[in-house]
Amino acid sequence: MFTKILIANRGEIACRVAATARRMGIRTVAVYSEADANAKHVAVCDEAVLIGPAAAKESYLCGDKIIAVALATGAEAIHPGYGFLSENAEFADACAEVGLVFIGPPASAMRAMGSKSAAKSLMEKANVPLVPGYHGDEQDPDFLQQQGDRIGYPVLLKASAGGGGKGMRVIEKSEDFKAALASCKREAISSFGDDKVLAEKYLLRPRHIEIQVFADTLGNCVYLHERDCSVQRRHQKVLEEAPAPGMSPERRAAMGEAAVAAARAVGYVGAGTVEFIANQDGSFYFMEMNTRLQVEHPVTEMITGTDLVEWQLRVANGQPLPKTQAELGIHGHAIEARIYAENPEKGFLPSIGTLRHMDTPGAVSFELGGTPGGSPAAVRIDSGVREGDAISPYYDPMIAKLIVWGADRTQALARMSQALAEFQIVGLATNIAFLKRLVEGAAFATADLDTGLIERNADTLFPPPKAAPVGALALAAVALTGAEKQASSGQSHNRSDPWGNALGWRLNSAYQRQLSFSDEYSAAKESKAYKVGLTYRPHGWDLSVNGIDAELAVTAQAGAELSIKLGATSIHGAVRRDGDTFHVFTGGRHFVLVYNDPMAHAGEAEAAGGRLTAPMPGKVVAVLATKGQQVKKGDPLVIMEAMKMEHTIGAPGDGLVEEILYQVGDQVADGAPLLAFKAA
Repeated sequence: MFTKILIANRGEIACRVAATARRMGIRTVAVYSEADANAKHVAVCDEAVLIGPAAAKESYLCGDKIIAVALATGAEAIHPGYGFLSENAEFADACAEVGLVFIGPPASAMRAMGSKSAAKSLMEKANVPLVPGYHGDEQDPDFLQQQGDRIGYPVLLKASAGGGGKGMRVIEKSEDFKAALASCKREAISSFGDDKVLAEKYLLRPRHIEIQVFADTLGNCVYLHERDCSVQRRHQKVLEEAPAPGMSPERRAAMGEAAVAAARAVGYVGAGTVEFIANQDGSFYFMEMNTRLQVEHPVTEMITGTDLVEWQLRVANGQPLPKTQAELGIHGHAIEARIYAENPEKGFLPSIGTLRHMDTPGAVSFELGGTPGGSPAAVRIDSGVREGDAISPYYDPMIAKLIVWGADRTQALARMSQALAEFQIVGLATNIAFLKRLVEGAAFATADLDTGLIERNADTLFPPPKAAPVGALALAAVALTGAEKQASSGQSHNRSDPWGNALGWRLNSAYQRQLSFSDEYSAAKESKAYKVGLTYRPHGWDLSVNGIDAELAVTAQAGAELSIKLGATSIHGAVRRDGDTFHVFTGGRHFVLVYNDPMAHAGEAEAAGGRLTAPMPGKVVAVLATKGQQVKKGDPLVIMEAMKMEHTIGAPGDGLVEEILYQVGDQVADGAPLLAFKAA
């Protein structure tokens, strides 16, 4: 077995590989960029070496630098994780040339599966089912339109060399074909340097089901059953589960055998994923093969009792697969949710900032390599960040993967809902509340699955903001007054002086005050902020809000955790304060309330008007307006890019562009003015 390996990646996958290697007695070397100097994966590895600036193309994508570090540190093999260089055949070849083991498939297999059209030709020869379509080299627009007419509409155009939803168009009728083709090719050449496309029948309400395959160097190849990854937004996965709901044993065997046939067709070795598009009637077709470990591999581990990273290391060392096909049963049900720093209500715009507080649910009870066995706390968290770490604009904004296991799907759903309710993050926007609505929604709960699930249920998944409940306001008020009391008692020189303590003491009457909080709801309604009236009493308060008057008392407090009694109702929750922002976690929900302190902001000037600002730190990739240009409301002015996503800043109304403050290629900070704009 290897004694030392280098992990050519970052984040949760680097931490995941390091944990398995440590358990196997293998030392690990981390590589990191300047932006990741204090990252978690640097801390958990035995050694760490700086390889370049923050930009991935100058660090994590520099294969020559990574190989040089591996040789200098005495590593025998390189684990590429997923993303970056994991499917780079040239990098795999470069490792072999200097005697390093690339812990992944042969370069020939990566090349065979790297082109969607070439891969489909191979699969056709291997009798793997294919979606009706055209996957050839002829790219004449008239010819391609004829193929679209032959296939029958709707037709899906896809960039042959692409992924991630780029270079992809759905065409509903023949007369729209050439315009969509031109647009698809422009995006493909821009994103991948190759404008070749393929055309396929667009399936209505398809499911995305993938098969985990594994092959060794001795000719053995198995499938570790399937994962359903149908719940997606913009062709990117949001929830994954294993096994796929409604999967019959016959269909599972057919898909598994087709996946093994696909792997054998390219001489595959190691972990791979064969992705299928499936009709609601049970028919399925080959889509593509990912020649690496997948982000969602933990759900497969949870139901099969395996450690796929350990399998990778053993196979790369020339050992046989640890289990045969007959030994790979299915135990229970697992679901994975990807916790991202993003704002679903704003088009899933990435959120940049510091994880000021992160409280994860429950202790992990699942042990890789064993059988789940029905533990009541089968919760697993794979994360590459810690409290206090920053989510930067340079890389994917994933915070963690939350994985739960249950004896069946019903129990797994309940555990996922509870775990999401307990996952607390302060410092940046996350998709946790969205995921909870998704998991608890009727479509996912009843396994009414297809790749359009999120769009079909947009009304329930993206509800308008609701007023904060009285309980959340009461918890925020208690946290505020408690902090005032603690601050005053610590600052007072004479603690017996009633005038120096924030206890609400008055000589002849009760002290009354009004607190003002605001949130997204009050802003959306253009209404006044919440007014919370407090009357101080010897052993609590009288609270008045939204026409409700009730006695308020604290029954228990431990740090941020609070238990209060509001009238006859007991309320439990946690309040995390970040400046004037109070994050209230109660009833499985997260409320963000901003305290409007009249003293703290007295005399502050209004921000300069007329300047459109950056919604996130990132790079300017396009300036679409010129100085002196008259524009209409909604006209695109500037395009920014951060963490693999583009965001277009449009004109807020009709007006004049007075000045352009940044140019293409400039890096800008969050909130920086991009241009000066004068409304008409």
